[in-house]
Amino acid sequence: MKTNRLLRLSWALVTAFTFVVSLPAAAFDLTDTQGRSHRLADYQGRWVVVNFWATWCAPCIQEIPEIAAFARDHPRVVVIGVAMDAENEAKVLQFAKKTGHDYPLVLSNEGVERQLGDPRALPTTRIYDPGGKVIYDRVGRISKKSLEEATGSKAPLPAKA
Repeated sequence: MKTNRLLRLSWALVTAFTFVVSLPAAAFDLTDTQGRSHRLADYQGRWVVVNFWATWCAPCIQEIPEIAAFARDHPRVVVIGVAMDAENEAKVLQFAKKTGHDYPLVLSNEGVERQLGDPRALPTTRIYDPGGKVIYDRVGRISKKSLEEATGSKAPLPAKA
């Protein structure tokens, strides 16, 4: 009997999780450090990758070059970085440049956190499908290859000599 109860509870949790994950994402309207607006509604029909990081986070530092390479190789995918330790804007911008962060950068604040929520841990990557639904929301380092797999983007062909 105890096993049946656990199975029913597990099934209920899986069903609830599936329902929550398949809901449309809350819209966001963010402004990056260059003053450009990034609205989820403007990116309908495109994949959107949002990566939360901080200057003190070792796995974040390691993944930024991979994310930057993905962004350069897949210009149809929108990639946005969100710096969670934005108290010192100059320090964050200098750090981003040093690590190769050449995709749009948003500095977190109360307004950003209200729209996107506070990530459970860092780094966290959230991927929105072309319909605007969150299909990936995970903690941990991400690679270029895993971004390509999650977005269905094929690896670019090597340049001809």
